Amino acid sequence: MRRAVIRALSMGLVGLSLLTAATAQTTNPPEAIDRVWAGHSVRFAMAVSKTHLYVAYYDANRQLTVAQRPLNNASHWIYHKVDTWLGWDSHNSVAMALDRSGALHVAGNMHVDPLTYFRSDASGDVRTLKRVPVMVDAARESQMTYPVFLHNAEGRLVYKYRDGSSGRGNEVYTVYDEAAGRWSALTSAPLVDGEGQRNAYFVGPVAGPDGWFHITWVWRDSPMAETNHELSYARSRDLIHWEKADGAPLPLPIRLKDAEIVDPVPVKGGMINNNTVIGFDADKRVTITYHKYDAAGNTQIWLARREGKRWNRQQISAWTDYRWDFKGGGSLNSELFVEGARPGPAGQLIVPVTRLGQALEFVVDARTLTPIAERQVESLNARAAARLGVTDVTRVQTAQTTGPDGRVFTLVWQALPPHRDLPQQRIPEPSDLILLTDMPQ
Repeated sequence: MRRAVIRALSMGLVGLSLLTAATAQTTNPPEAIDRVWAGHSVRFAMAVSKTHLYVAYYDANRQLTVAQRPLNNASHWIYHKVDTWLGWDSHNSVAMALDRSGALHVAGNMHVDPLTYFRSDASGDVRTLKRVPVMVDAARESQMTYPVFLHNAEGRLVYKYRDGSSGRGNEVYTVYDEAAGRWSALTSAPLVDGEGQRNAYFVGPVAGPDGWFHITWVWRDSPMAETNHELSYARSRDLIHWEKADGAPLPLPIRLKDAEIVDPVPVKGGMINNNTVIGFDADKRVTITYHKYDAAGNTQIWLARREGKRWNRQQISAWTDYRWDFKGGGSLNSELFVEGARPGPAGQLIVPVTRLGQALEFVVDARTLTPIAERQVESLNARAAARLGVTDVTRVQTAQTTGPDGRVFTLVWQALPPHRDLPQQRIPEPSDLILLTDMPQ
């Protein structure tokens, strides 16, 4: 039996312990990687090749660090620190992916900032990561936010980001040529144009079981979160040519007057960016989970699905005396998180939601989308906390990826919630960054 013994952390501000003095016996014990920044939550990244696992995170000194180990050797971590350091902004997430040649690409620490991007050689060795100052156009890459790597249907590496600021931004896609070692514009124009009056906050593209890439977004008129409105949708086979759900083409850039509106939620209608999440039913039809206020002013969960020539929109929660009345700018300490619908038992759809830290599952009729039940469940964060002996689940952060042999790798750490991107009064102790290799999704 192997016993993991890691120093418990404690502090008056928060208890940031990740492991108790002794963990339960398991086939794959928790694996300590490093000590990481815990002053506010910000998304870390994972990637996996046929031979190696990669993690990218901000270390205890807030420096962006990329580590790798062989998939079959938990004791052989290699670390590489790059020249960028995190401030107090929860927008400054890390994105990471491998291209078809095996080179590792890492971007992050940007919120309306110039490009911060590093690329390795084809070996994928983190020690070969070098800063690349420009991808395509230095002028366009001077106000970058929300970096995302994905692969198109051919397996080519695509990078997307927002150019501009909240309420005044465009979505830009670039594609990488491994042979030339060069990025180029994927589309002839940005995906959307806010016309200087708004910008779009996207979820996706998500590669669906139907062979399409799907995106949803909300339009936002200012940095104030309450100005989100007009839930929108588009799809594409190649990330270049986009269309509405009925096949009508959408010339780029997409503007508000041309967009397909799934639900015309108004400003201050209770809908927020990032919580418009794509899922699929057993017939591979796309669904969208989101929330908005009902007629009584309560926050409710909704599910939309394209059926024939219309979007079927159904309220699936029936909450009373609950309203998430979000306002203002900066990163919010969110009360609600929604996930995409997935097929359940025959004739049912399951819609996961987390409300005020409690994981829930809504069961809906797969034919009509009418609600059947709401039940409490144990979230991944709660399961990871229990595994590691953590008592404060609200501080737990997780990220997951799946290896080529089907193993699920779960990264676990702890951090304070977002603080409107403002400094805390005290610097908390770092948290342990832990890898679990036997946590189901």
